[in-house]
Amino acid sequence: MDIYSEIKKLKGVGPKLEEKLNRCGIFTMLDLLLYFPRDYEFVDGNPNIDDISEELKQIINCKVVSFERDIRTKNGKRLTSIALRYENTKVIAKWFNQPYIKNNFKIGESYNLMGKYKKVGNYLEIVNPTIVFRDASDNEILPVYPLKGDITGGVISKLVNSILCNIVIGENLPEYLLLKYNLVSLDEAIRNIHFPSTKEKLNGAITRLKFQELFTYSVKLLMLKNHLKQGSNGIKFSMCPELTDLKKSLPYELTNAQAKVVREILLDQKSSSPMNRLVQGDVGSGKTVVAFISMFNVYKNGYQVAMMAPTEILASQHFYEAKKLLGKFDIDIELLTGSTTNKEKIRIKEKISSGIPIVVIGTHAIIQEDVNFTNLGLVVTDEQHRFGVEQRSKLINKGKEPDVLVMTATPIPRTLALYLYSDLDVSIIDELPPGRKKIETLFFQSESKYQAYNLALDEISKGRQVYVVCPLIEEDEDGKLNSVDEVYNDLSDGVLKEHKIEKLHGKMAPKDKEDIVNRFKEGHIKALISTTVIEVGVNVPNASVMIIENCERFGLSQLHQLRGRVGRGQYQSYCILVGNAKNNITKKRMMIMTESNDGFYIAEQDLKLRGSGEMFGLRQSGDSGLILADIIEDMKILRCASEEAKIILQSSDVNNVKLITEISKNLSRSSKYICFN
Repeated sequence: MDIYSEIKKLKGVGPKLEEKLNRCGIFTMLDLLLYFPRDYEFVDGNPNIDDISEELKQIINCKVVSFERDIRTKNGKRLTSIALRYENTKVIAKWFNQPYIKNNFKIGESYNLMGKYKKVGNYLEIVNPTIVFRDASDNEILPVYPLKGDITGGVISKLVNSILCNIVIGENLPEYLLLKYNLVSLDEAIRNIHFPSTKEKLNGAITRLKFQELFTYSVKLLMLKNHLKQGSNGIKFSMCPELTDLKKSLPYELTNAQAKVVREILLDQKSSSPMNRLVQGDVGSGKTVVAFISMFNVYKNGYQVAMMAPTEILASQHFYEAKKLLGKFDIDIELLTGSTTNKEKIRIKEKISSGIPIVVIGTHAIIQEDVNFTNLGLVVTDEQHRFGVEQRSKLINKGKEPDVLVMTATPIPRTLALYLYSDLDVSIIDELPPGRKKIETLFFQSESKYQAYNLALDEISKGRQVYVVCPLIEEDEDGKLNSVDEVYNDLSDGVLKEHKIEKLHGKMAPKDKEDIVNRFKEGHIKALISTTVIEVGVNVPNASVMIIENCERFGLSQLHQLRGRVGRGQYQSYCILVGNAKNNITKKRMMIMTESNDGFYIAEQDLKLRGSGEMFGLRQSGDSGLILADIIEDMKILRCASEEAKIILQSSDVNNVKLITEISKNLSRSSKYICFN
């Protein structure tokens, strides 16, 4: 059996079932084998009659005795019943509105039926049981697959089982790695990820497959980095003399950390190898000005620059900041977003395609097909984690080996960054500009939230402004979460009724959002009730209070990002977390936020709280392209896999060379369409 063949060639897969499988992303037999369960059910198999519980799912191997006549219930449903026998006990299995179910059974044959069995007199009854296509054992672990449409988990299990009954999966990792890390074989891992007989075997399968994913991930990144370093097809920029004038013109002195990163970037630009660098800095550390300096030098060398931001708010802010800092040096800067008028878009696109030096700052609008850079020297992506892989790749592929600079304010533990971004050179800005006051962070339980709003009112009376962030736009049906609409109405009629407040959220038209943000910046709006749309890109030095409702619903890094919207001016600022800390984990998270303003420390603590992650609840997909592994939660496995990838890449062993060659083939097929930063 060829596992690379189309799924329709598998026995039992007709056109209709093929279409259903395709909707789940299953096109080949290999796709089916890699369609891992999202969870598992733990079920007792073939229990003693006295041990049968009506509360728990159980599997019983029953023999079909007879088919009962279908009947109509009082509410019009069609009831199909089959009489079976388990040991010496009669079992009645019932299905509603599934008359075709009888086609799956034959009199005299035995089937494993899973569900909740109920004792009724001297017999057992089960409603809508599932047929399990395996022998019932003492303890059963059943896969729960992510499903789309009307396909069932039983069908997936049956098809997977039919493939595994006809193949042995070959090993593709060196034997010494299996022994070193006590990993099971690939064949055993695939079988036990679908049909584990014990928790231990399931755990072993998950560990092996996570290692496999992260090893391949690491090899690809290292190969790409080596390719970029060895290449000489990049652009060799000279250091323009006006860099000194630019530095002198800045309204502030660069921190030591900023100056160090600028030097690293300029050295990259002098090289004939394309730059591939990540600038990682905490909120407010000054990453943007570092990017502007690198963009300035590329422009002055006669090349084009593209800077992509995730929101129009952030793109506009970068545009106006760039105009302010760079405009005096006769640099042509344009803003291209979805709300740019058609007339302006045509004008800007013509300038881009002409090849003249230009700095284009925008959103995903700059990666549209009709935006043709003909002289692209540098690509900058801000808040890099917010862009999909394909989006970043489209921008980079608009040039011929341009330098690449990516920025993120999402702190990643230093130790993890080395493995997570092994294809990039990593620069860290871990120093805040002088004069910044520490943001005081407070936590209030929901019932004490009035204290937060009294503090906000005091700050407004001093001339300051306030953000209030909510997890929802509209009211929650369950009433458990606060929404922008609800909080806006409460504050308008309550504590802030004497002051101008506005709403802001992602469903608003870009023009309306921009208008509200501008009026907030100008001080006309005293309180902005918003979703996390203001997480990046809103810079209002006069804002001194950030209130976050239902704070327990946000991750630590997101809370830290939101906190970074205040503390940007000369005033003492406050971040007030309002929520329900009912368990120890939530209490610890809130304590971390109130004790530290260091994003890198927060990221380290977040990693410790997450631990190695849950064994179940497996991810089916993600931005990383990984199926099981999580590059944050599985840091220990990533570290080991990355180290082994380095060793194997330097190895001359025949088997290792063969393995790398195979991975290289896959890499070459996809590298043009995959962005590795």
